Order: sequence, then C-alpha cells, then structure tokens
Amino acid sequence: MKKTVFLLALWLVSLAAFAQSNLRGTVKSSTGEELVGANVILVGTGRGSTSDLEGNFQIRNIPAGTYTLRVTYLGFESYTKEIQVPTDEFLDIALTPSTLLTEEFIVYATRATDKTPTTFSKVDKSDIAKLNLGQDLPILLNFTPSVVSFSDAGAGVGYTGLRIRGSDQTRINVTVNGIPLNDAESHGVFWVNMPDFASSVDNLQIQRGVGTSTNGAATFGASLNIQTDTRQDEAFAEIDNSFGSFNTRRHMVKVGTGLLNNRWAFDARVSQITSDGYIDRASSDLRSYFLSGGFYGEKHVVKMNVFAGKEVTYQAWEGVPENLLATNRTFNPYTYDNQVDNYNQDHFQLIYTGTLNQNWKANAALHYTYGRGYFEQFRPNDRLNSYGLQPLEIGGITISRMDIIRRRWLDNDFYGAVFSLNYISDDGKWDAAFGGGANRYDGDHFGEIIWMQYAGDVNIRDRYYDNNAVKDDYNLYAKTTYAASEKLYLFGDLQYRKIDYSFVGFNNDQRDISGAVNYNFFNPKFGFTYQASEGKSWYASYAVANREPVRRDFTDSPIVDRAPKHENLQNIEAGFKGRGSNFSYTANLYYMKYKDQLVLTGQLNDVGAYVRDNVEDSYRLGIELDGVYQFTPKFSLGGNLALSRNKIAEFIEYIDDYAAADFRQETIIHTDTDIAFSPSVVGAAIVEYKPVKDFEISLLNKYVGSQFLDNTQNESRKLDAFWTTDLRLNYAVRPRFVKNMELTLMVNNIFNRLYEPNGYTFSYFLPGEGASGRELVTENFYYPQAGTNFLAGVKFLF
Repeated sequence: MKKTVFLLALWLVSLAAFAQSNLRGTVKSSTGEELVGANVILVGTGRGSTSDLEGNFQIRNIPAGTYTLRVTYLGFESYTKEIQVPTDEFLDIALTPSTLLTEEFIVYATRATDKTPTTFSKVDKSDIAKLNLGQDLPILLNFTPSVVSFSDAGAGVGYTGLRIRGSDQTRINVTVNGIPLNDAESHGVFWVNMPDFASSVDNLQIQRGVGTSTNGAATFGASLNIQTDTRQDEAFAEIDNSFGSFNTRRHMVKVGTGLLNNRWAFDARVSQITSDGYIDRASSDLRSYFLSGGFYGEKHVVKMNVFAGKEVTYQAWEGVPENLLATNRTFNPYTYDNQVDNYNQDHFQLIYTGTLNQNWKANAALHYTYGRGYFEQFRPNDRLNSYGLQPLEIGGITISRMDIIRRRWLDNDFYGAVFSLNYISDDGKWDAAFGGGANRYDGDHFGEIIWMQYAGDVNIRDRYYDNNAVKDDYNLYAKTTYAASEKLYLFGDLQYRKIDYSFVGFNNDQRDISGAVNYNFFNPKFGFTYQASEGKSWYASYAVANREPVRRDFTDSPIVDRAPKHENLQNIEAGFKGRGSNFSYTANLYYMKYKDQLVLTGQLNDVGAYVRDNVEDSYRLGIELDGVYQFTPKFSLGGNLALSRNKIAEFIEYIDDYAAADFRQETIIHTDTDIAFSPSVVGAAIVEYKPVKDFEISLLNKYVGSQFLDNTQNESRKLDAFWTTDLRLNYAVRPRFVKNMELTLMVNNIFNRLYEPNGYTFSYFLPGEGASGRELVTENFYYPQAGTNFLAGVKFLF
C-alpha cells in the first residue's frame, strides 16, 4: 500500500510538472533592433517577464491553457496575441513604432547627444528605482562620476546636497522638463522642498563642465537636466513602502490610467517620508504629490504637470564641533522643540511639444512656482538692538538682552516661459535648435518676533526687517550640429543672457540694501565629434560661461561702494567613448579656468557679516574615467574615477584679531592653494551579481579623497578621505495577485566607517602667551554621516 501511494504521488507530481510549460521568445523593432526592457505579460495571470540585453524573454512554469500575451515598450504600439500552452514555438515578436508623438523633444534642446562634444552621463528610471527607498536625489546620484553627496541629518533624508567636480549646488544648473529649478537669488536647489521627487523622474542627464546652453542659472560646474515621468500606454498602479534605521518611513502610491481613447493619459503620485535622522533631533516630516495629464496626438502633445512639497525639518545646520566628533558624533546644539524649517513649494508646468512639418519640431512651456515658509529659532539672551528695539525699563532695571523666538520668512513667486525650435535638414546633415526663456522672480524676505521673555513694544506680526527682490532673467540660444562627413560632426552654440536684479528695503542686520544691478552675458561654445568606427568616437570642445553673484553677495556688500564682480569660466573638454557587445567606457580630460571666482575670505562688512570676495585666477584640471564590463550574464563590474588638481593662484585670508586693543582683522596672503571642498580623487566601483533570475546582489563602493574646509590649504582645516561600501539586494517575484513584487534591502556603510563629507571653519586671534601676546584659534564644524544603517522596501506593481 505504501509503495502504491508513493507511486501515485510521484505520478501526480510528474503530471503537474508536465503540465507546467515555459514560453520563450525575442522582442525587436520592425527594423530588427533588439528592444531591452520590453514588458511581456500573460494578461490576467500576474505572470510576465522583461526582455534582456539581447531582447530575449522567458516566462516559466505556465499551466496548460489558452492565454493572451501582451508586449509593451515605450514609443511602440502594444502587441497582443492569443497563444496555446504548452507550445514549442519560439516567439519572434516585432513591434511597430507608435504613431503618437513621444515626449523626448521636451528636453531635447537642452540636452547633449552622442554627437555633442561635451562630457555627460545619463541616469535612467531603472537605475534610480534600484536605490530609491526615500532618500533625496543627491544621495541617489552618489555613485555617478565626480559626485560627492552629503546630508545635514546624516541619513540622506532632509537637507541634502551634492558637489560635482568640487562645484556646489549653487554652481550646478538644474532644470525639470527644460524649466529652471535653481532658486533665482541663492542659485541653490533645496531638494527637501521636493520630497520623493525621484519617484516621478523618468531619466536625467548630468553634463559636467559648462555643457550646452540651458535655461536658468549659469552652469559653472555641471548641469542636471531632469525629465519627469512620460506616458505609459497601459493602466498601472504602484504601492511602495520602505522603512529603516532612525525610524525612517516612506509610503508612496502611484497610479496611471494608461492611454485613454488612444489620446489621453493621467498619472498621480502621493508620498510621505518621515525620519528621526542620525543627528540628534534632526527629524523630517515630508509630504508631496505629483499630478500629470496630457493629450497625445500623432503630431502634438499638450501636458500639464502639477507637483508640490511640504517639509518640516528640525534644524541640523550648525554641525558638530571638532572636539565632540570622538565622543558625541550626533550632537545638535539646538534643543528648542520647534527649531524647524517649515516650507511649502508648489510647481505648475504647462508643456507643448509638436511636429510642425517634416523638418521642424517645437517645444514651449509656461511655468509658475509658489514658495512660502519660514525657519523658527530660539535666541537666548539676544540683543534687542539687533531687532531695532530700544532697551526695556522694568522695576528700575534696564534690559537690553533677553530670550527671543523669531521667524525668518521667504514668500516668493517664480514664473515665466521657455521655448525651443528644432530643425533637421532633409539630408540629415543639419541638426539645429533655437530657444530661450524669460523668467521673473519676486521674493519677499521678512522677519517676525513671535515671543519675547519680557513684553516689549512689539506686536506678533510686526516685521523687524522687510525687503523685496525682483529678478528678471532672459536668455536666447542657437546651437547646431553639422555632419561635415560621415564621421565628423561640427558643433556650435551661442547664448545671450540678460539679468535685471533690484532690491528695496532693510535686511536682517537693519541695513538699507536698496539698489539695482544689470548684466549682459555672451556665452559661446564650439567643438567637434569624430566617430572613428562603430561604437567609438572622439570629441573636444571649448565653452565660456558667465555667472552673476548670488543674493548675499549684494546684501552683505554695499552695491554702490563695493559691488562684487561677476564670475567668468572658460572650459575645455576632450574625451573618447567606446562600447562593445559587453562593455562601454569613456575617458575625458577637462580644464576649467575661472576669473573673479567668488569665495569666502573671512573679510567683514560694516556690520560684522562675512562677505565673499573675487579671487582673480583659479582653475580645475582633471581626468575622468567611467566604464562597465559584463563578464558573464550574471556578473558585471562598473566604476568611475576622477583625478584632479584644483588651485587658486592667490588668496587673501582675513582673520579676526580679538587680542588687539581695538578690534581689527589681520591679512595673510596664500599662493597656489587648493580650492575648498575639491578632493583630488573621487571614485566609485559597483559590483553586480545575479545568482538566479530576478535576484541581484550589488556592492557599491565610494572613495573621496581629503578636502580642505577653506582656501588656505591648512592641514588643521581639512576633511579626511573616506571609503564607504553599501550592500544592495534586489529580488523580484511575480505572485498571481500582482503584476510584479520587488523586494529591496539596502545596508549602507556596512563597514561602519566614521566619515564627514561636509563642514565649515573659522579662525581668530585671542590674547595668549608668547612674544606676540596672542594665539590663533581655529574652530572646525563637521556634518557626520551615519555608520552602518539599513533601508528595506517592498514595491507592488499592478
């Protein structure tokens, strides 16, 4: 009986196994090009696959029956076929291009192509998705060439930033669908105002150096050109949840209608991110949404994007004093329970792109951004005269200092239009673009006292400072690529930019800052690309950029007496690109020569605020290497390395002297010193291994060389070099109740390295012993990043 039962069970198992079949095939375009990443699903079963690098796909363990197979790929018509399983047929599927216009041209005019002689990298949605567990975009770009990213709270949530080639966020131009994102006054990008924005990014391009002409702030180190989600032909839903160290939580829901009536599509996303932060009390409460809807015709697309962010972030701006790094790396000097930054930002974009005729395409967009919010501060024993208030007389005692809680507000509007026209000649030799934009920023800056230790002659909404700034920014550019031969492409790019900037009112130090400045900039660029053979090309270019000073350069320096000069950059780029069946690589040299670069020197203005000054000559010189090699279908190695020399010819340091009978500043002249925050070595290496289908193990390594906190090249004012390693596990399964389920585990800094990628310093003289009767005191502050920590997420696709 036991043998009979065993044989019967074995027969049933073998029968079930026999009834499970595999479906194999390949997906190509109608011209025979393999399509990588095409979605292949059996409708209504939750079973599916995606095509690999050769366009092949396989769906395993399919029960016998009749199914509807559907294949989709962006820019192509969807394919459906009824199939009978089991089958021995190898499906050779050819997709035909969609008759609907795609959205690529929205960013075409401001992007580089393979024929453009500049240095750039592209990051796709799939690359972002592997890392996206709620951290801001600068952290997700950490492993791209020449990038150093950091976080005030130490865990990648809240205030984050990045530098590229040593240039900070104020020198990196950022556009979203060709629309400027940089703050018009500070030139910065505050990613905290756009929580989980990475979940709505389709792709982005990073151009290093001056790059090609774009809209908005001048490109002085790099540009970041972002395109948001594009149309999906099939209806979808996505639920994404993650959690991790420091009580970090992320919840995201995303839905889309797919293409309705072959013309309309609508998408929506809502997100919430919370975190306690690595630094004490550096908490974040972040919320955002992204709405998009559009009409998609054969020749025209009209699309509306509305996205917004709301952030409440406890301040961790002060950093950790050097003397506490060894004993209390999470120190935060702030203890007041509402020491927060509280800000809202709403974005509206109306975009048109269309084909006018066989040779011409057009793109235009109207945009409006509304920002408002404040940061609140508890100020112990603060001076009343700092707020324009007279001392109080209470009980015969004169009180000139007391505890105060204040709010500093920013309420601004940014609006305008951008456009581009693209011409391609009938013979394909000319590819030209003409474009530009006109934008206005109108910002109110004001401060309020919301509480005082003792009642004074002030009401809750009285403003102790109030000023307004209006900035108009216009630009026009014309760029073209000409095929001089089958292998040689010539490139030219001319841009004119005009800026009118005016101020009126009083600053927070009670000074009248009224004034106006105007700039007219001409930025030429030209170069060539030589395609030596299939997959190999050389390029070289020369570009000029001019950049106006930021708001603080004007408000801290009297415009009439000491207006700062604008900055000038001349950039030479030259490189080589190659690719084969299982590898790709790039190598490039760059030289960036600055004139009148603005830097902090320690010099004070008439009310004791530190100002930036122009240094006449400085430069960056470097080489960047980037590549990936696919050893086997399961194992690949990729990485990048940047080696550079970053120098200031002459730098004058101003040091406060409190040892003197009358306060003064001493000057020290430094020559041939390193530019601050410019490591000579930055590298990354990513090892990926796929032991089984749909399971990927990745080791992500990052090395950043030592960098100085100021321009004196003083060894006592330095950030040490660091090497970190992250472990990432990605696993995709396809249960019957969803189209796809993805599990991700990210263990950051697995070797628990103690490192600080950002900080600041200042020095002063105090009375002391010795012949000089004084001693030099240097205070360094650092932003430590978290040790070993984790983030885990689960994503459901419907």
